[in-house]
Amino acid sequence: MERIEGLENMPELTGSVVTDGMFDGVHLGHQQILQKLIQEAKKFKVPSVLVTYWPHPRHILSPGQEKLALLTSLNEKADILEYLGIDYMLVLPFTPAFSQLSHIRFTEDIQVGKLHARKLIVGYDHHFGKDRLGDVEYLKSAGLEFGFEVQQIGKQEVEDIAVSSTKIRYALKNHLTETAAQFLGRPYTLMGHVTEGDKRGRTIGFPTANIEPDYADKLIPADGVYATRVWLEKVPYSAMTNIGFRPTVDGKTRKIETHLIDFEGDLYGKNLRLEFIAPIREEMKFASLEELKAQLQHDEQMALKLLF
Repeated sequence: MERIEGLENMPELTGSVVTDGMFDGVHLGHQQILQKLIQEAKKFKVPSVLVTYWPHPRHILSPGQEKLALLTSLNEKADILEYLGIDYMLVLPFTPAFSQLSHIRFTEDIQVGKLHARKLIVGYDHHFGKDRLGDVEYLKSAGLEFGFEVQQIGKQEVEDIAVSSTKIRYALKNHLTETAAQFLGRPYTLMGHVTEGDKRGRTIGFPTANIEPDYADKLIPADGVYATRVWLEKVPYSAMTNIGFRPTVDGKTRKIETHLIDFEGDLYGKNLRLEFIAPIREEMKFASLEELKAQLQHDEQMALKLLF
């Protein structure tokens, strides 16, 4: 897959099949669209193109509101799209000026003028352009004028519940990591690097890696202890991860700490990918480090049961 940042860097195509949107999380509903995108591109014998935006439009259009936490960074999204088999990910900078681009100009200048779309694949609730005035009916009429087809994909259901990024965010904020994984089609992941911690965990036999997320606006699951799978240089390790303020040791800041089971070695400065498999318990305050150690021993056994 080629990742192109900025329309000016996109090579001139003689034809393409195109979809556009944020695709935050690249969940099962998104994957329905992308599978069809790839199928149709092969049928037309042209590249598949996903047009996306960065930063998230809400971060630009609602600057006074709390920032929307995202399920995937741009790098994570690119990795997933490459795995799925997309040919081009075109990233358009979402600026105040870009937000004023009409749906008509977007279609005529980008989808037709630059990408020479032979077919557009869109979701069931697709709207685009200034004030979200562009919709499927407009695209169908524009398609008659410019010679492209439009196909709309219906809702993807998981156990009769429509998949959405909003529902995945809700699940992760409420310890429902297994529900999130069901909607995503894979475990929820977090990428980060290991930074210096207070090294208190090693004094009770549970050394932990202090994780600094690679992306500041990444959604962090609810506070608690989780069974996780941690990838280090393409090697998976069983682990348990604590998110929270560590009340037993009077922690002042929220941290992400992971303990790799049966791992020996130095992790400082390493890049890790955490997969959240299942919750073990909520964060708790213990009367002593000995009580905490006993609970961690129990947590470790629970993590191993959940991971295997």
